[in-house]
Amino acid sequence: MFDGDLASFLDFIRQHGDAVYSFLAIYSMANSLLLALFAGYAAQAGALGYEQALAACWAGTFAGDMLRFWVGRRFGTRWLRGIPRLQRAVETAARLAARHHVWMILIHRYPRIIRNVAGFAYGASALSWPRFLVLNFIAAGLWAGIAVSVGYGFGFVSEKTMSDALSAFGIVMLVAFLALTWFLTRRLERVMERVMERN
Repeated sequence: MFDGDLASFLDFIRQHGDAVYSFLAIYSMANSLLLALFAGYAAQAGALGYEQALAACWAGTFAGDMLRFWVGRRFGTRWLRGIPRLQRAVETAARLAARHHVWMILIHRYPRIIRNVAGFAYGASALSWPRFLVLNFIAAGLWAGIAVSVGYGFGFVSEKTMSDALSAFGIVMLVAFLALTWFLTRRLERVMERVMERN
Protein backbone atom coordinates (compact mmCIF):
# COMPACT_ATOMS: atom_id res chain seq x y z
CA MET A 1 0.00 0.00 0.00
CA PHE A 2 2.88 2.40 0.76
CA ASP A 3 5.36 1.12 -1.85
CA GLY A 4 7.75 0.39 1.01
CA ASP A 5 8.99 3.93 1.61
CA LEU A 6 8.32 6.86 3.89
CA ALA A 7 7.40 9.25 1.06
CA SER A 8 4.51 7.02 -0.02
CA PHE A 9 3.30 6.71 3.58
CA LEU A 10 3.37 10.49 4.00
CA ASP A 11 1.46 10.85 0.74
CA PHE A 12 -1.17 8.44 2.07
CA ILE A 13 -1.47 10.61 5.21
CA ARG A 14 -1.78 13.75 3.06
CA GLN A 15 -4.64 12.21 1.08
CA HIS A 16 -6.55 11.18 4.21
CA GLY A 17 -5.91 14.22 6.41
CA ASP A 18 -9.34 14.51 8.05
CA ALA A 19 -9.37 10.85 9.08
CA VAL A 20 -5.77 11.14 10.31
CA TYR A 21 -6.60 14.13 12.56
CA SER A 22 -9.49 12.17 14.05
CA PHE A 23 -7.20 9.17 14.59
CA LEU A 24 -4.60 11.45 16.21
CA ALA A 25 -7.17 12.89 18.61
CA ILE A 26 -8.53 9.47 19.58
CA TYR A 27 -5.11 7.86 19.95
CA SER A 28 -3.79 10.83 21.92
CA MET A 29 -6.36 9.99 24.59
CA ALA A 30 -3.85 7.29 25.57
CA ASN A 31 -1.09 9.95 25.79
CA SER A 32 0.90 8.28 23.00
CA LEU A 33 4.12 10.30 22.83
CA LEU A 34 5.53 8.49 19.79
CA LEU A 35 2.45 9.20 17.68
CA ALA A 36 2.52 12.89 18.62
CA LEU A 37 6.20 13.02 17.64
CA PHE A 38 5.40 11.41 14.30
CA ALA A 39 2.53 13.88 13.78
CA GLY A 40 5.07 16.71 14.07
CA TYR A 41 7.36 14.95 11.62
CA ALA A 42 4.47 14.52 9.17
CA ALA A 43 3.53 18.20 9.60
CA GLN A 44 7.05 19.30 8.68
CA ALA A 45 6.89 17.06 5.61
CA GLY A 46 3.66 18.79 4.54
CA ALA A 47 1.47 15.72 5.03
CA LEU A 48 -0.39 17.35 7.94
CA GLY A 49 -1.00 20.91 9.08
CA TYR A 50 1.10 21.80 12.14
CA GLU A 51 -1.72 23.67 13.91
CA GLN A 52 -4.25 20.93 13.16
CA ALA A 53 -1.90 18.17 14.38
CA LEU A 54 -1.17 20.16 17.53
CA ALA A 55 -4.89 20.79 18.16
CA ALA A 56 -5.76 17.11 17.61
CA CYS A 57 -3.09 15.90 20.04
CA TRP A 58 -3.99 18.59 22.59
CA ALA A 59 -7.72 17.83 22.44
CA GLY A 60 -7.17 14.08 22.59
CA THR A 61 -4.85 14.01 25.59
CA PHE A 62 -7.01 16.57 27.45
CA ALA A 63 -10.18 14.55 26.83
CA GLY A 64 -8.51 11.26 27.78
CA ASP A 65 -7.44 12.50 31.18
CA MET A 66 -10.81 14.18 31.74
CA LEU A 67 -12.49 10.83 31.16
CA ARG A 68 -10.08 9.03 33.50
CA PHE A 69 -10.58 11.74 36.15
CA TRP A 70 -14.36 11.31 35.90
CA VAL A 71 -14.05 7.51 36.32
CA GLY A 72 -11.77 7.98 39.35
CA ARG A 73 -14.13 10.53 40.89
CA ARG A 74 -17.23 8.41 40.22
CA PHE A 75 -15.91 4.97 41.20
CA GLY A 76 -12.74 5.59 43.24
CA THR A 77 -10.46 2.54 43.14
CA ARG A 78 -13.02 -0.14 44.03
CA TRP A 79 -13.55 -1.07 40.37
CA LEU A 80 -9.87 -2.15 40.29
CA ARG A 81 -10.20 -4.78 43.02
CA GLY A 82 -9.78 -7.56 40.46
CA ILE A 83 -6.38 -6.08 39.49
CA PRO A 84 -4.67 -5.53 42.88
CA ARG A 85 -1.36 -4.33 41.45
CA LEU A 86 -3.07 -1.63 39.40
CA GLN A 87 -5.30 -0.70 42.34
CA ARG A 88 -2.21 -0.19 44.54
CA ALA A 89 -0.55 1.93 41.86
CA VAL A 90 -3.62 4.17 41.53
CA GLU A 91 -3.98 4.49 45.31
CA THR A 92 -0.28 5.37 45.65
CA ALA A 93 -0.57 7.97 42.88
CA ALA A 94 -3.70 9.39 44.57
CA ARG A 95 -1.75 9.84 47.83
CA LEU A 96 1.06 11.56 45.94
CA ALA A 97 -1.46 13.78 44.13
CA ALA A 98 -2.73 15.07 47.45
CA ARG A 99 0.67 16.71 48.02
CA HIS A 100 2.23 17.08 44.58
CA HIS A 101 -0.65 17.31 42.08
CA VAL A 102 0.74 20.32 40.18
CA TRP A 103 4.03 18.75 39.10
CA MET A 104 2.39 15.33 38.68
CA ILE A 105 -0.17 16.69 36.24
CA LEU A 106 2.57 18.50 34.33
CA ILE A 107 4.76 15.40 33.87
CA HIS A 108 2.52 12.32 34.11
CA ARG A 109 2.08 12.05 30.33
CA TYR A 110 5.75 11.26 29.78
CA PRO A 111 6.63 8.17 31.89
CA ARG A 112 4.69 5.10 30.77
CA ILE A 113 4.30 3.76 34.31
CA ILE A 114 1.77 6.43 35.32
CA ARG A 115 0.71 7.75 31.92
CA ASN A 116 -2.74 6.19 31.90
CA VAL A 117 -3.40 5.59 35.60
CA ALA A 118 -2.71 9.12 36.84
CA GLY A 119 -6.07 10.46 35.65
CA PHE A 120 -7.87 7.82 37.73
CA ALA A 121 -5.69 8.72 40.71
CA TYR A 122 -6.48 12.43 40.43
CA GLY A 123 -10.18 11.61 40.38
CA ALA A 124 -9.80 9.37 43.45
CA SER A 125 -7.92 12.13 45.30
CA ALA A 126 -9.31 15.29 46.90
CA LEU A 127 -8.30 17.41 43.87
CA SER A 128 -11.23 19.61 42.79
CA TRP A 129 -12.74 19.52 39.29
CA PRO A 130 -12.01 23.21 38.50
CA ARG A 131 -8.37 22.94 39.57
CA PHE A 132 -7.89 19.74 37.60
CA LEU A 133 -9.54 21.26 34.51
CA VAL A 134 -7.16 24.21 34.47
CA LEU A 135 -4.01 22.21 35.21
CA ASN A 136 -4.96 19.46 32.77
CA PHE A 137 -5.64 21.97 29.99
CA ILE A 138 -2.23 23.61 30.50
CA ALA A 139 -0.39 20.28 30.83
CA ALA A 140 -2.12 18.84 27.76
CA GLY A 141 -1.10 21.89 25.72
CA LEU A 142 2.49 21.66 26.92
CA TRP A 143 2.67 17.95 26.15
CA ALA A 144 1.17 18.35 22.67
CA GLY A 145 3.28 21.43 21.92
CA ILE A 146 6.53 19.79 23.00
CA ALA A 147 5.89 16.46 21.27
CA VAL A 148 4.62 17.87 17.97
CA SER A 149 7.32 20.58 17.89
CA VAL A 150 10.14 18.12 18.60
CA GLY A 151 8.85 15.86 15.81
CA TYR A 152 8.61 18.89 13.52
CA GLY A 153 12.17 19.92 14.40
CA PHE A 154 13.44 16.42 13.73
CA GLY A 155 11.77 16.50 10.33
CA PHE A 156 13.42 19.83 9.54
CA VAL A 157 16.89 18.55 10.51
CA SER A 158 16.48 15.27 8.63
CA GLU A 159 15.26 17.09 5.51
CA LYS A 160 18.41 19.19 5.51
CA THR A 161 20.70 16.19 5.87
CA MET A 162 19.34 13.78 3.28
CA SER A 163 18.01 13.65 -0.26
CA ASP A 164 15.14 11.68 -1.74
CA ALA A 165 17.62 8.99 -2.72
CA LEU A 166 18.22 8.39 1.00
CA SER A 167 14.58 7.83 1.99
CA ALA A 168 15.48 4.45 3.53
CA PHE A 169 18.07 6.27 5.66
CA GLY A 170 15.32 8.71 6.63
CA ILE A 171 13.22 5.85 7.95
CA VAL A 172 16.22 4.55 9.91
CA MET A 173 16.81 8.01 11.41
CA LEU A 174 13.13 8.32 12.35
CA VAL A 175 13.16 4.91 14.05
CA ALA A 176 16.39 5.82 15.90
CA PHE A 177 14.86 9.11 17.05
CA LEU A 178 11.72 7.36 18.31
CA ALA A 179 13.86 4.71 20.05
CA LEU A 180 15.86 7.45 21.82
CA THR A 181 12.62 9.07 22.95
CA TRP A 182 11.42 5.71 24.27
CA PHE A 183 14.72 5.22 26.14
CA LEU A 184 14.50 8.64 27.80
CA THR A 185 10.90 8.06 28.90
CA ARG A 186 11.95 4.70 30.37
CA ARG A 187 14.57 6.50 32.46
CA LEU A 188 11.89 8.90 33.70
CA GLU A 189 9.67 5.91 34.49
CA ARG A 190 12.37 4.44 36.76
CA VAL A 191 12.58 7.70 38.67
CA MET A 192 8.78 7.68 39.08
CA GLU A 193 8.88 4.04 40.24
CA ARG A 194 11.34 4.94 42.99
CA VAL A 195 9.19 7.90 44.07
CA MET A 196 6.06 5.73 44.19
CA GLU A 197 7.86 2.99 46.15
CA ARG A 198 8.81 5.53 48.82
CA ASN A 199 5.18 6.64 49.26
